[in-house]
Amino acid sequence: MLNIMVSAGEASGDAHAAHALAALDVPHTTFGMGASHLEAHGTELLVDCRDLAVIGFVDVLKNYHRFLKRLATLRQAMRDRQPDLLFLTDFPDFNLKLAETAKSLGIPVLFYVSPQLWAWRSGRIHRIGRLVDHMAVLFPFEVSYYTAENIPVTYVGNPVVESAVSHYDQAGARTALALPATGQIVALLPGSRPSELARLLPVMLDAASTLQQSVPHLHFVIPKAATLSTADFQTILDNHQGQNAEPLALTVIDQRACDVMRASDVVICASGTATLETALIGTPMILVYRVAPLNYAIMKRLIKIPDIGLVNIVAGKRIVPELIQSDATAENIVSHAQTLLTDTNARQTMITALNEVSDTMGDGDASARVATLIKQLASK
Repeated sequence: MLNIMVSAGEASGDAHAAHALAALDVPHTTFGMGASHLEAHGTELLVDCRDLAVIGFVDVLKNYHRFLKRLATLRQAMRDRQPDLLFLTDFPDFNLKLAETAKSLGIPVLFYVSPQLWAWRSGRIHRIGRLVDHMAVLFPFEVSYYTAENIPVTYVGNPVVESAVSHYDQAGARTALALPATGQIVALLPGSRPSELARLLPVMLDAASTLQQSVPHLHFVIPKAATLSTADFQTILDNHQGQNAEPLALTVIDQRACDVMRASDVVICASGTATLETALIGTPMILVYRVAPLNYAIMKRLIKIPDIGLVNIVAGKRIVPELIQSDATAENIVSHAQTLLTDTNARQTMITALNEVSDTMGDGDASARVATLIKQLASK
């Protein structure tokens, strides 16, 4: 039986890792760091990543002692249990530190979901080359970065193609989620990290209140990520309601993001994997993002590409509006949302572009390909 140590640091990585392990066709046990998806798979969670979900340099510095404590726990478990493989998913700065320990113990390392070397901090590739035995990457253009440095790499495709599925049409999704059958619906996706929730949900709610006054029969829906606490979520909703006389026509649903996307006419979405999921579902969207001011100042100097949204990066051009930092205002969200809700030509233009992105993403089976790599590396 294979004994695999897994480390996933956020919601998308947790899901990707769990799907890959579920596709593994040999007996295995898993332990390490993750959240609800890996736990459901049967992974023994020594560290729950839901309390490590932070963004940017400032947040990392504020929480550095927590990172070190969790890292020490995982490193000791690796020494004690001597797994056949260390399976890392995304979360590169933390996971590469774990890879250092694996390297010293002679444990092979598979890294799934490449750091965005093509966008910023390309020098990290040299460290990856020293510590990682094989890279499993999501996009075909990433392969050349690793082959140029003689780092073993496999393009596995993007697991979002497999996971971004709703088995309903729009009417069916609304029925399944107990949403209004008539009128237009706007989904609010503020991200899966507490810091994203704190920065993005209030401005999304402000935009929703304004939209509700100008667009008749409008309803809003939020799929709450599993990594977010109900208490934090409710505090923001209560604060918003306390500042607005008119109640917001809003439904909060536990997870089920893809069904929510299918049910909606427009998605207002945090930057990240959710933009690709929305593209695959085919619903017009607006990308909104804010980080701490110091994080933004640093990242603006480091990032080498014009767009930050994965959907726009895959498209090779800006097909979805990006409202970043000071542009992420309720007024700007309202302006773009009104266009997508009322302008048929604008909606269809975006839908066509999103369908082209979907075609570019391929046919799935990423999890099966990663499972094959896991078996090969762990059996050596």
